[in-house]
Amino acid sequence: HCSRRGICRVNSSMQISLDYGKQGLMVTLPDYLDVRTLAYKTATPLAQQPNMTDRQALQAVLDKPNNTPPLNEIIQGRSSVCIVICDITRPVPNQLMLEPILETLHAGGIETQNIKILIATGLHRPSRPEEIVEMVGAEIAEKYNVINHDAQDPHQLVYLGKSPRGVSMWINTHYMEADMKITVGLIEPHFMAGFSGGRKLVCPGIAGIETIRAWHSPRFLEHPNAATGQLDGNPVHSENTWIASRAGCNFIVNVVIDAYRRPLKFVAGDQISAFEEGAAFCQDIVIDRVDQEYDIVITSSAGYPLDTTFYQSVKGMMAAVPIVKQGGSIIVAASMTEGIGSDEFASLFKRHPNIDDFMQAIMSPDYFVMDQWQLEMMAKVLRKAEVKVVTDGLSQETIKQLFVDSAESVETAVDEALRVHGQNASIAVIPRGPYVIPEVVS
Repeated sequence: HCSRRGICRVNSSMQISLDYGKQGLMVTLPDYLDVRTLAYKTATPLAQQPNMTDRQALQAVLDKPNNTPPLNEIIQGRSSVCIVICDITRPVPNQLMLEPILETLHAGGIETQNIKILIATGLHRPSRPEEIVEMVGAEIAEKYNVINHDAQDPHQLVYLGKSPRGVSMWINTHYMEADMKITVGLIEPHFMAGFSGGRKLVCPGIAGIETIRAWHSPRFLEHPNAATGQLDGNPVHSENTWIASRAGCNFIVNVVIDAYRRPLKFVAGDQISAFEEGAAFCQDIVIDRVDQEYDIVITSSAGYPLDTTFYQSVKGMMAAVPIVKQGGSIIVAASMTEGIGSDEFASLFKRHPNIDDFMQAIMSPDYFVMDQWQLEMMAKVLRKAEVKVVTDGLSQETIKQLFVDSAESVETAVDEALRVHGQNASIAVIPRGPYVIPEVVS
């Protein structure tokens, strides 16, 4: 018997499916354990609603957007368009969303050669040709000018001055020069900015390294409100909202998806209003409440494409923090098929003997190593719990050099944690990792 939360009872054991790579990972635990699994609320995908298809639902918000005229009206008189999309690390149904947008642009007189599709890489690596096809479909990839943003190429950046908080604002030139600016993205929980989507396509998506460095500095990240699902009082959110508003955006199209990556809701229109509409819907879907903290929390990094590096797996670790006891154990499973992450991120573990030494170093305003912010977020995890990592992508010896422990399997990691916390230890499982927001309520 399998519950809707993904626990299957088989004889004297239970089986739990974790999002892992492209195939998932089945974990078998003794049936006597008291396990609480956290999941999305049940929500009906748009395509399963009466008289509705994904395309019809999307067209409806393009025709009646939030706080802007319809897209077909906004494009009147425009001659060039830049459409910003997420890179391969976000499971956005780009092709589904781009097709009606492009059709509307062409119907409004915009020619193919005057449309650029800009990939919001932030400081991630460039998208490979085969990944671009995976992201947007073969026809769009072949027909349109698809460009990778490069945050370190000064020729791709234009300076917009300083924000009120003193952050130098550098934004992609292709975007700033376009007559019409559109962003297409996914609204999901984000461990720094509260939620992804909306303004995040612009900053950090198509911002310069100097801007991203300042936005990702301890000044912002160490704030207690820089957390998953938190928008109010979150300086990370308020700062990139200001920067994105300064850069300008004529129209956004965002989606909220379910655990099977099926669209649950589309929002479109004003960069702030439509994002807030989508974030409110997403928050209601992804929060799962429990009445206690747990000794052991088993989690994932949400599978492909988010779990391809150790860098990205930090988001899975962060997902467990709200519900793990102080001194508890977090077990995270991630495929890490592309290794640790960038060379700069990997170098941090060689520069510093431990996490405390790293945290002391980054408090100096002169210290900067690209991707240091991810290790800073991991420090928040390690302040509360020990971390055990299960992966096929990196050796156990390598994992142990990354300030965490390694385990051959989730089952082995659970056995080790039970020896520490006792056989009656409380256990929670978050199969989708950072896509679910756990919350303790008394």
